[in-house]
Amino acid sequence: MLSKSKIKLITSLLQKKFRDETGLFIAEGGKLVFDLSSSFRCSILIATVNWWSENEKIISDEYITVTEDELKKISNQKSPQGVMAIFEKPSNDFTMGDLTNKLSLALDNVQDPGNLGTIIRVADWFGIANVFCSKNSADAYSPKTVQATMGALARVKIHYLDLPEFIKNCNNLLPIYGTFMDGENIYSKELTESGIIVMGNEGNGISEEIEKLITNRLLIPSYPSNEPSSESLNVSIATALVCGEFRRRI
Repeated sequence: MLSKSKIKLITSLLQKKFRDETGLFIAEGGKLVFDLSSSFRCSILIATVNWWSENEKIISDEYITVTEDELKKISNQKSPQGVMAIFEKPSNDFTMGDLTNKLSLALDNVQDPGNLGTIIRVADWFGIANVFCSKNSADAYSPKTVQATMGALARVKIHYLDLPEFIKNCNNLLPIYGTFMDGENIYSKELTESGIIVMGNEGNGISEEIEKLITNRLLIPSYPSNEPSSESLNVSIATALVCGEFRRRI
């Protein structure tokens, strides 16, 4: 039975404050729940009778059966898919050795949850294991972001930290790449197999503090170069283009 205390917990997890306090986050939909259950501990699994009868059981600390109407009341989706899970947030640690000879992403104040989720999905596709986020970036464990990752959150480690300090520590060990309108053409620029790729805020790009730490300025050119085009690319699309070009060189 779905108690009032459980409803209160679930609705509270829509807010970052309570996700941080409890160390929990929500995921909805069969594929997403199954993907995340391989990497994260499931605290509560909530599903309809139909879902239980048609799907393999996932290991969870607690199981709750609800009606479709009850699920609609607590769901963050317009059309719930029969199952919701409450997972424990991971404690993602790393050492500088984990970054050696690898590509990593750093996000400087990326604000849109959908963009962040898509970037995590891009990182997963291109085999990038670590994404480092400034403390003022969107929350990777918000329902919108979790949904947008399409399960990639199970395979990509997300770290929130003092991004300028982190990049300073990496500066002598790895090349630091960033995209700018006055950068070198990424399609002709020599790229390395390892490094940190910094992507900036949707409206303002990379902050001045971090821009000073960039060692390689890249440009994603528009085509044809002498014709008018959009002012900029969406940050998640730009991330996909940059990561794809790095991986193409391997």
